[in-house]
Amino acid sequence: MDVNVSQYHQFVQTLAIYALPVLFAITLHEAAHGYVARHFGDMTAHAQGRISLNPIRHVDIIGTIVVPLVILFLSGYKFLFGWAKPVPVNYSALRKPRPHMAWVAAAGPGANLLMALIWAALLKLAVLLPENGFSVFLRLMSEAGIVVNLVFMFLNLIPILPLDGGRILASLLPRRAAGQYARLEPLGLPLLVVLLLTNVLNFVLQPLVGVSDALIRAIVL
Repeated sequence: MDVNVSQYHQFVQTLAIYALPVLFAITLHEAAHGYVARHFGDMTAHAQGRISLNPIRHVDIIGTIVVPLVILFLSGYKFLFGWAKPVPVNYSALRKPRPHMAWVAAAGPGANLLMALIWAALLKLAVLLPENGFSVFLRLMSEAGIVVNLVFMFLNLIPILPLDGGRILASLLPRRAAGQYARLEPLGLPLLVVLLLTNVLNFVLQPLVGVSDALIRAIVL
């Protein structure tokens, strides 16, 4: 009984620490796609109200809430994976579809990098504040914010469609190769699930996130 209570408290504490970082990471990631698409001529996301800081506009009940909570619990609070509703982009509406699509795709990971740096600044603030309940909570949330955004950034940069890295690669490939590559998109999500279940994703992401986290902390702290 005591073990169950302890696990419950750990789960609630982890949820409280990670909730805001995850919501901001997802919301600004998707809004950035829509903002850059609008900048290059595609008004689709704007017309659907997806260039917004309101998390509700981007939340997918299964991908943003259910799956991350289940994975977080089953992994012993060591791994987090999920997704949001993708921002719609009309490729043909972009003024220069191929190069502009690369910028649209890169905007999401770019937003995550920016947020990681903002959370790092908050971590610096938390360290400078007198130690109390608030400063400890801010420190833990800021550390979570850095890691969450680095995970989102590196995960989305994996060159597999429909991830952002896949979109960037497709935009850079010669047209014929890009068309052949695009036909593989239906296999993308099943492949990601396999990589997740076989721990390959963790093997790839962990060193990237670890080194980047250490670098950011060294710069800020």
